Amino acid sequence: MYQNLAVLGAFVFLYSSVAARLERTSINGALVFVFVGLAFGPLGLGLLNLSVDEEGLRTLAELTLALVLFTDAANSDLSVLRSNIAIPRRLLLIGLPLTILLGFALGFLMFDQLGLIEIAVLATMLAPTDAALGKAVVTNEAVPSRIRQGLNVESGLNDGICVPILFLFLILATQTVGEQGNHLLALKLVAEEIGIGVAVGVVLTLAGAWTLKESAARGWVTESWRQVCVPALALACFATAQYLGGSGFIACFVGGMLFGWRAAQRKHALLLAAEGTGDTLAMLTWVVFGAGAVANSLGSFGWNVVLYSALSLTVIRMLPVFIAMTGMGLRLDEKLFIGWFGPRGLASIVFAVIVLNEHLPGGDTITMTVVCTITLSVLAHGLSANPLVALLARRIKQGS
Repeated sequence: MYQNLAVLGAFVFLYSSVAARLERTSINGALVFVFVGLAFGPLGLGLLNLSVDEEGLRTLAELTLALVLFTDAANSDLSVLRSNIAIPRRLLLIGLPLTILLGFALGFLMFDQLGLIEIAVLATMLAPTDAALGKAVVTNEAVPSRIRQGLNVESGLNDGICVPILFLFLILATQTVGEQGNHLLALKLVAEEIGIGVAVGVVLTLAGAWTLKESAARGWVTESWRQVCVPALALACFATAQYLGGSGFIACFVGGMLFGWRAAQRKHALLLAAEGTGDTLAMLTWVVFGAGAVANSLGSFGWNVVLYSALSLTVIRMLPVFIAMTGMGLRLDEKLFIGWFGPRGLASIVFAVIVLNEHLPGGDTITMTVVCTITLSVLAHGLSANPLVALLARRIKQGS
Protein backbone atom coordinates (compact mmCIF):
# COMPACT_ATOMS: atom_id res chain seq x y z
CA MET A 1 0.00 0.00 0.00
CA TYR A 2 2.75 2.44 0.95
CA GLN A 3 4.59 1.78 -2.31
CA ASN A 4 1.44 2.60 -4.27
CA LEU A 5 0.92 5.76 -2.24
CA ALA A 6 4.54 6.82 -2.75
CA VAL A 7 4.31 6.38 -6.52
CA LEU A 8 0.93 8.13 -6.76
CA GLY A 9 1.98 10.95 -4.44
CA ALA A 10 5.19 11.59 -6.37
CA PHE A 11 3.33 11.55 -9.69
CA VAL A 12 0.58 13.91 -8.48
CA PHE A 13 3.21 16.34 -7.23
CA LEU A 14 5.32 16.20 -10.41
CA TYR A 15 2.36 16.56 -12.74
CA SER A 16 0.82 19.44 -10.77
CA SER A 17 4.14 21.28 -10.86
CA VAL A 18 4.24 21.23 -14.69
CA ALA A 19 0.51 21.01 -15.50
CA ALA A 20 0.31 24.49 -17.05
CA ARG A 21 3.18 23.68 -19.40
CA LEU A 22 1.74 20.31 -20.41
CA GLU A 23 -1.70 21.78 -21.03
CA ARG A 24 -0.20 23.87 -23.83
CA THR A 25 1.01 20.73 -25.59
CA SER A 26 -0.82 17.81 -27.20
CA ILE A 27 0.36 15.46 -24.44
CA ASN A 28 -1.64 16.16 -21.30
CA GLY A 29 -4.45 15.06 -19.04
CA ALA A 30 -5.91 11.57 -19.35
CA LEU A 31 -3.33 10.55 -21.95
CA VAL A 32 -0.50 11.07 -19.46
CA PHE A 33 -2.44 9.44 -16.62
CA VAL A 34 -3.29 6.27 -18.55
CA PHE A 35 0.30 6.00 -19.80
CA VAL A 36 1.61 6.31 -16.23
CA GLY A 37 -0.79 3.56 -15.13
CA LEU A 38 0.55 1.32 -17.89
CA ALA A 39 4.20 2.24 -17.33
CA PHE A 40 4.17 1.71 -13.57
CA GLY A 41 1.58 -1.09 -13.51
CA PRO A 42 2.00 -4.87 -13.89
CA LEU A 43 2.88 -4.66 -17.59
CA GLY A 44 5.54 -2.00 -16.97
CA LEU A 45 7.85 -1.46 -14.02
CA GLY A 46 5.54 -3.24 -11.59
CA LEU A 47 5.80 -0.44 -9.02
CA LEU A 48 2.07 0.25 -9.00
CA ASN A 49 -0.02 -2.71 -7.86
CA LEU A 50 -3.56 -1.42 -7.50
CA SER A 51 -5.98 -4.12 -6.38
CA VAL A 52 -9.08 -2.01 -7.05
CA ASP A 53 -12.10 -4.23 -7.69
CA GLU A 54 -14.96 -3.47 -10.07
CA GLU A 55 -17.03 -1.79 -7.39
CA GLY A 56 -14.07 0.32 -6.27
CA LEU A 57 -13.39 1.53 -9.82
CA ARG A 58 -17.09 2.31 -10.29
CA THR A 59 -17.22 4.34 -7.07
CA LEU A 60 -14.06 6.27 -7.96
CA ALA A 61 -15.31 7.00 -11.49
CA GLU A 62 -18.79 8.02 -10.25
CA LEU A 63 -17.47 10.43 -7.63
CA THR A 64 -15.03 11.93 -10.10
CA LEU A 65 -17.69 12.43 -12.75
CA ALA A 66 -20.13 13.90 -10.21
CA LEU A 67 -17.63 16.51 -9.02
CA VAL A 68 -16.47 17.39 -12.54
CA LEU A 69 -20.07 17.81 -13.71
CA PHE A 70 -20.92 20.07 -10.77
CA THR A 71 -17.91 22.36 -11.18
CA ASP A 72 -18.14 22.52 -14.99
CA ALA A 73 -21.83 23.38 -14.80
CA ALA A 74 -21.18 26.02 -12.12
CA ASN A 75 -18.58 27.63 -14.37
CA SER A 76 -20.99 27.80 -17.31
CA ASP A 77 -21.82 31.22 -18.71
CA LEU A 78 -25.61 31.20 -18.52
CA SER A 79 -25.99 34.31 -20.65
CA VAL A 80 -24.12 32.65 -23.51
CA LEU A 81 -25.97 29.39 -22.94
CA ARG A 82 -29.39 31.08 -23.07
CA SER A 83 -28.60 32.64 -26.43
CA ASN A 84 -27.22 29.36 -27.83
CA ILE A 85 -29.46 26.79 -26.14
CA ALA A 86 -30.38 25.32 -29.53
CA ILE A 87 -26.97 23.63 -29.89
CA PRO A 88 -27.11 21.41 -26.77
CA ARG A 89 -30.85 20.90 -27.23
CA ARG A 90 -30.33 19.48 -30.70
CA LEU A 91 -27.32 17.43 -29.60
CA LEU A 92 -29.38 15.83 -26.84
CA LEU A 93 -32.78 15.47 -28.54
CA ILE A 94 -31.60 14.60 -32.06
CA GLY A 95 -27.91 13.71 -31.93
CA LEU A 96 -28.04 11.37 -28.91
CA PRO A 97 -30.92 9.13 -30.12
CA LEU A 98 -29.38 8.97 -33.60
CA THR A 99 -26.01 8.01 -32.07
CA ILE A 100 -27.61 5.10 -30.22
CA LEU A 101 -29.53 3.99 -33.32
CA LEU A 102 -26.48 4.16 -35.59
CA GLY A 103 -24.36 2.40 -32.98
CA PHE A 104 -26.98 -0.34 -32.82
CA ALA A 105 -27.14 -0.70 -36.62
CA LEU A 106 -23.37 -1.03 -37.05
CA GLY A 107 -23.13 -3.29 -34.01
CA PHE A 108 -25.74 -5.58 -35.56
CA LEU A 109 -23.56 -5.92 -38.66
CA MET A 110 -20.30 -6.51 -36.78
CA PHE A 111 -21.09 -8.59 -33.68
CA ASP A 112 -22.63 -11.95 -34.57
CA GLN A 113 -22.04 -13.22 -31.04
CA LEU A 114 -24.24 -10.55 -29.42
CA GLY A 115 -28.03 -10.54 -29.22
CA LEU A 116 -30.13 -7.54 -30.20
CA ILE A 117 -30.58 -6.31 -26.63
CA GLU A 118 -26.88 -6.73 -25.91
CA ILE A 119 -26.02 -4.65 -28.98
CA ALA A 120 -28.46 -1.99 -27.77
CA VAL A 121 -26.69 -2.05 -24.38
CA LEU A 122 -23.32 -1.52 -26.07
CA ALA A 123 -24.61 1.35 -28.24
CA THR A 124 -26.07 3.08 -25.17
CA MET A 125 -22.90 2.63 -23.10
CA LEU A 126 -20.82 4.41 -25.74
CA ALA A 127 -23.30 7.20 -26.53
CA PRO A 128 -22.52 9.66 -23.68
CA THR A 129 -19.52 11.96 -23.94
CA ASP A 130 -17.14 12.70 -21.08
CA ALA A 131 -17.00 16.06 -19.33
CA ALA A 132 -13.63 15.34 -17.70
CA LEU A 133 -11.90 14.12 -20.86
CA GLY A 134 -13.34 17.03 -22.86
CA LYS A 135 -12.31 19.64 -20.29
CA ALA A 136 -9.31 20.72 -22.38
CA VAL A 137 -11.75 21.88 -25.07
CA VAL A 138 -14.69 23.27 -23.10
CA THR A 139 -12.40 25.43 -20.92
CA ASN A 140 -10.27 26.75 -23.79
CA GLU A 141 -11.37 30.29 -24.64
CA ALA A 142 -9.94 29.94 -28.14
CA VAL A 143 -13.01 27.81 -28.91
CA PRO A 144 -16.12 29.92 -29.71
CA SER A 145 -18.24 30.26 -26.58
CA ARG A 146 -21.40 28.81 -28.12
CA ILE A 147 -19.51 25.63 -29.06
CA ARG A 148 -17.87 25.39 -25.64
CA GLN A 149 -21.17 25.86 -23.80
CA GLY A 150 -22.95 23.44 -26.13
CA LEU A 151 -20.39 20.66 -25.63
CA ASN A 152 -20.32 21.31 -21.88
CA VAL A 153 -24.10 21.01 -21.47
CA GLU A 154 -24.23 17.98 -23.75
CA SER A 155 -21.58 16.09 -21.79
CA GLY A 156 -23.22 17.15 -18.54
CA LEU A 157 -26.65 15.76 -19.37
CA ASN A 158 -26.23 12.92 -21.88
CA ASP A 159 -24.83 10.43 -19.37
CA GLY A 160 -27.74 11.04 -17.00
CA ILE A 161 -30.20 10.60 -19.88
CA CYS A 162 -28.52 7.35 -20.94
CA VAL A 163 -28.77 5.82 -17.44
CA PRO A 164 -32.53 4.96 -17.61
CA ILE A 165 -32.14 3.78 -21.22
CA LEU A 166 -29.28 1.48 -20.20
CA PHE A 167 -31.22 0.11 -17.22
CA LEU A 168 -34.23 -0.57 -19.45
CA PHE A 169 -32.11 -2.60 -21.87
CA LEU A 170 -30.48 -4.45 -18.97
CA ILE A 171 -33.89 -5.37 -17.57
CA LEU A 172 -34.97 -6.60 -21.00
CA ALA A 173 -31.72 -8.57 -21.36
CA THR A 174 -32.15 -10.28 -18.01
CA GLN A 175 -35.90 -10.80 -18.62
CA THR A 176 -37.00 -9.56 -15.23
CA VAL A 177 -40.23 -8.01 -16.48
CA GLY A 178 -43.02 -9.21 -18.70
CA GLU A 179 -43.42 -7.98 -22.23
CA GLN A 180 -46.55 -6.00 -21.43
CA GLY A 181 -44.82 -3.88 -18.81
CA ASN A 182 -41.89 -2.74 -20.93
CA HIS A 183 -43.35 0.57 -22.12
CA LEU A 184 -44.61 1.54 -18.69
CA LEU A 185 -41.27 0.58 -17.21
CA ALA A 186 -39.43 2.78 -19.71
CA LEU A 187 -41.59 5.79 -18.88
CA LYS A 188 -41.24 5.15 -15.15
CA LEU A 189 -37.45 4.87 -15.35
CA VAL A 190 -37.04 8.02 -17.42
CA ALA A 191 -39.38 10.01 -15.17
CA GLU A 192 -37.68 8.83 -11.99
CA GLU A 193 -34.09 9.26 -13.15
CA ILE A 194 -34.56 12.72 -14.65
CA GLY A 195 -37.29 14.05 -12.36
CA ILE A 196 -35.69 12.99 -9.08
CA GLY A 197 -32.26 14.10 -10.29
CA VAL A 198 -33.50 17.59 -11.16
CA ALA A 199 -35.52 17.92 -7.95
CA VAL A 200 -32.62 16.86 -5.72
CA GLY A 201 -30.19 19.17 -7.52
CA VAL A 202 -32.52 22.16 -7.16
CA VAL A 203 -33.56 21.61 -3.53
CA LEU A 204 -30.14 20.75 -2.09
CA THR A 205 -28.32 23.47 -4.02
CA LEU A 206 -30.77 26.22 -3.10
CA ALA A 207 -30.57 25.17 0.53
CA GLY A 208 -26.79 24.88 0.41
CA ALA A 209 -26.23 28.21 -1.35
CA TRP A 210 -28.53 30.02 1.13
CA THR A 211 -26.82 28.41 4.12
CA LEU A 212 -23.37 29.28 2.83
CA LYS A 213 -24.38 32.89 2.12
CA GLU A 214 -25.94 33.40 5.54
CA SER A 215 -23.06 31.74 7.36
CA ALA A 216 -20.50 33.83 5.49
CA ALA A 217 -22.41 37.03 6.29
CA ARG A 218 -22.25 36.20 9.99
CA GLY A 219 -18.58 35.24 9.87
CA TRP A 220 -19.27 31.64 10.82
CA VAL A 221 -17.18 30.10 8.01
CA THR A 222 -13.40 29.95 8.13
CA GLU A 223 -11.41 30.30 4.93
CA SER A 224 -10.15 26.72 5.07
CA TRP A 225 -13.58 25.15 5.66
CA ARG A 226 -15.10 27.32 2.93
CA GLN A 227 -13.16 25.26 0.41
CA VAL A 228 -14.90 22.07 1.56
CA CYS A 229 -18.43 23.35 0.93
CA VAL A 230 -18.65 22.81 -2.84
CA PRO A 231 -17.22 19.25 -2.95
CA ALA A 232 -19.52 18.33 -0.03
CA LEU A 233 -22.56 19.82 -1.79
CA ALA A 234 -21.75 17.99 -5.03
CA LEU A 235 -21.37 14.71 -3.12
CA ALA A 236 -24.68 15.30 -1.31
CA CYS A 237 -26.50 15.98 -4.61
CA PHE A 238 -25.08 12.86 -6.24
CA ALA A 239 -25.59 10.44 -3.36
CA THR A 240 -29.07 11.68 -2.42
CA ALA A 241 -30.36 11.41 -5.98
CA GLN A 242 -28.88 7.92 -6.37
CA TYR A 243 -30.38 6.81 -3.05
CA LEU A 244 -33.83 8.07 -4.03
CA GLY A 245 -33.70 6.30 -7.41
CA GLY A 246 -32.80 9.28 -9.56
CA SER A 247 -29.75 10.22 -11.61
CA GLY A 248 -26.97 11.60 -9.45
CA PHE A 249 -25.24 12.93 -12.56
CA ILE A 250 -28.25 15.03 -13.57
CA ALA A 251 -28.56 16.23 -9.97
CA CYS A 252 -24.91 17.37 -9.99
CA PHE A 253 -25.17 19.13 -13.33
CA VAL A 254 -28.43 20.92 -12.48
CA GLY A 255 -27.12 21.72 -9.01
CA GLY A 256 -23.87 23.06 -10.41
CA MET A 257 -25.63 25.40 -12.84
CA LEU A 258 -27.91 26.65 -10.05
CA PHE A 259 -24.97 27.15 -7.68
CA GLY A 260 -23.05 29.11 -10.33
CA TRP A 261 -26.06 31.39 -10.76
CA ARG A 262 -26.69 31.90 -7.04
CA ALA A 263 -23.02 32.47 -6.20
CA ALA A 264 -22.12 34.38 -9.36
CA GLN A 265 -20.01 37.05 -7.64
CA ARG A 266 -17.78 34.68 -5.67
CA LYS A 267 -18.14 31.34 -7.44
CA HIS A 268 -14.60 31.19 -8.83
CA ALA A 269 -13.08 31.41 -5.35
CA LEU A 270 -15.54 28.83 -4.01
CA LEU A 271 -14.99 26.43 -6.91
CA LEU A 272 -11.19 26.51 -6.91
CA ALA A 273 -10.72 23.75 -4.32
CA ALA A 274 -13.50 21.64 -5.88
CA GLU A 275 -11.86 21.86 -9.29
CA GLY A 276 -8.55 20.77 -7.82
CA THR A 277 -10.21 17.86 -6.06
CA GLY A 278 -11.99 16.84 -9.26
CA ASP A 279 -8.79 17.00 -11.27
CA THR A 280 -6.99 14.83 -8.70
CA LEU A 281 -9.77 12.25 -8.63
CA ALA A 282 -9.82 12.20 -12.43
CA MET A 283 -6.07 11.63 -12.44
CA LEU A 284 -6.39 8.68 -10.04
CA THR A 285 -9.27 7.19 -12.04
CA TRP A 286 -7.30 7.25 -15.27
CA VAL A 287 -4.17 5.85 -13.61
CA VAL A 288 -6.23 2.97 -12.19
CA PHE A 289 -7.88 2.49 -15.58
CA GLY A 290 -4.48 2.31 -17.29
CA ALA A 291 -2.90 0.00 -14.72
CA GLY A 292 -5.94 -2.26 -14.50
CA ALA A 293 -8.43 -2.30 -17.36
CA VAL A 294 -6.10 -1.33 -20.21
CA ALA A 295 -3.20 -3.49 -19.00
CA ASN A 296 -5.47 -6.55 -18.71
CA SER A 297 -7.09 -5.97 -22.10
CA LEU A 298 -4.11 -5.25 -24.37
CA GLY A 299 -3.67 -8.05 -26.87
CA SER A 300 -7.28 -9.22 -26.44
CA PHE A 301 -8.95 -6.80 -28.86
CA GLY A 302 -10.39 -8.57 -31.92
CA TRP A 303 -10.70 -6.87 -35.30
CA ASN A 304 -14.42 -6.23 -34.86
CA VAL A 305 -13.82 -4.67 -31.43
CA VAL A 306 -11.15 -2.29 -32.74
CA LEU A 307 -13.14 -1.40 -35.86
CA TYR A 308 -16.34 -0.73 -33.92
CA SER A 309 -14.41 1.38 -31.41
CA ALA A 310 -12.93 3.48 -34.22
CA LEU A 311 -16.37 3.89 -35.83
CA SER A 312 -17.86 4.84 -32.46
CA LEU A 313 -15.49 7.80 -32.22
CA THR A 314 -16.00 8.88 -35.82
CA VAL A 315 -19.01 7.90 -37.94
CA ILE A 316 -21.33 6.86 -35.10
CA ARG A 317 -20.70 10.16 -33.30
CA MET A 318 -20.04 12.61 -36.12
CA LEU A 319 -22.84 11.75 -38.57
CA PRO A 320 -25.66 12.25 -36.02
CA VAL A 321 -24.05 15.50 -34.86
CA PHE A 322 -23.83 16.72 -38.45
CA ILE A 323 -27.53 15.93 -38.94
CA ALA A 324 -28.48 17.56 -35.63
CA MET A 325 -26.55 20.75 -36.46
CA THR A 326 -28.18 21.17 -39.88
CA GLY A 327 -29.80 24.59 -40.18
CA MET A 328 -27.93 26.02 -37.18
CA GLY A 329 -25.83 28.42 -39.23
CA LEU A 330 -22.59 26.72 -38.21
CA ARG A 331 -19.62 26.48 -40.54
CA LEU A 332 -18.55 23.06 -41.81
CA ASP A 333 -15.39 23.07 -39.70
CA GLU A 334 -17.43 23.98 -36.59
CA LYS A 335 -19.78 21.03 -37.20
CA LEU A 336 -16.85 18.68 -37.67
CA PHE A 337 -15.22 20.07 -34.52
CA ILE A 338 -18.36 19.45 -32.44
CA GLY A 339 -18.71 15.98 -33.93
CA TRP A 340 -15.12 15.00 -33.27
CA PHE A 341 -14.96 16.20 -29.69
CA GLY A 342 -17.29 13.65 -28.20
CA PRO A 343 -14.72 11.75 -26.08
CA ARG A 344 -15.72 8.62 -24.16
CA GLY A 345 -14.55 8.25 -20.60
CA LEU A 346 -15.86 8.17 -17.05
CA ALA A 347 -19.54 7.55 -17.83
CA SER A 348 -18.66 4.60 -20.08
CA ILE A 349 -16.37 3.20 -17.35
CA VAL A 350 -19.26 3.35 -14.87
CA PHE A 351 -21.59 1.70 -17.39
CA ALA A 352 -19.04 -1.04 -18.10
CA VAL A 353 -18.82 -1.97 -14.42
CA ILE A 354 -22.63 -2.03 -14.17
CA VAL A 355 -22.86 -4.37 -17.17
CA LEU A 356 -20.11 -6.62 -15.78
CA ASN A 357 -22.11 -7.04 -12.59
CA GLU A 358 -25.16 -8.14 -14.61
CA HIS A 359 -23.23 -11.11 -16.10
CA LEU A 360 -24.78 -10.85 -19.55
CA PRO A 361 -23.92 -13.65 -22.05
CA GLY A 362 -21.99 -11.18 -24.20
CA GLY A 363 -20.74 -9.10 -21.28
CA ASP A 364 -17.05 -9.77 -21.91
CA THR A 365 -17.28 -8.63 -25.55
CA ILE A 366 -19.26 -5.55 -24.55
CA THR A 367 -16.78 -4.61 -21.82
CA MET A 368 -13.79 -5.21 -24.09
CA THR A 369 -15.30 -2.93 -26.74
CA VAL A 370 -15.93 -0.19 -24.19
CA VAL A 371 -12.35 -0.43 -22.86
CA CYS A 372 -10.95 -0.30 -26.39
CA THR A 373 -13.12 2.71 -27.31
CA ILE A 374 -12.09 4.63 -24.19
CA THR A 375 -8.42 3.81 -24.79
CA LEU A 376 -8.59 5.02 -28.40
CA SER A 377 -10.49 8.12 -27.26
CA VAL A 378 -7.84 8.99 -24.68
CA LEU A 379 -5.17 8.74 -27.38
CA ALA A 380 -7.04 10.42 -30.23
CA HIS A 381 -8.73 13.23 -28.33
CA GLY A 382 -5.78 13.81 -26.03
CA LEU A 383 -3.37 14.27 -28.95
CA SER A 384 -5.75 16.27 -31.14
CA ALA A 385 -7.34 18.68 -28.62
CA ASN A 386 -4.88 21.58 -28.66
CA PRO A 387 -3.88 21.33 -32.36
CA LEU A 388 -7.51 21.25 -33.55
CA VAL A 389 -8.52 24.08 -31.20
CA ALA A 390 -5.71 26.19 -32.64
CA LEU A 391 -6.71 25.25 -36.18
CA LEU A 392 -10.37 26.12 -35.61
CA ALA A 393 -9.47 29.46 -34.02
CA ARG A 394 -7.20 30.29 -36.95
CA ARG A 395 -9.85 29.37 -39.56
CA ILE A 396 -12.51 31.41 -37.79
CA LYS A 397 -10.18 34.40 -37.58
CA GLN A 398 -9.36 34.10 -41.29
CA GLY A 399 -13.04 33.81 -42.18
CA SER A 400 -14.13 36.80 -40.10
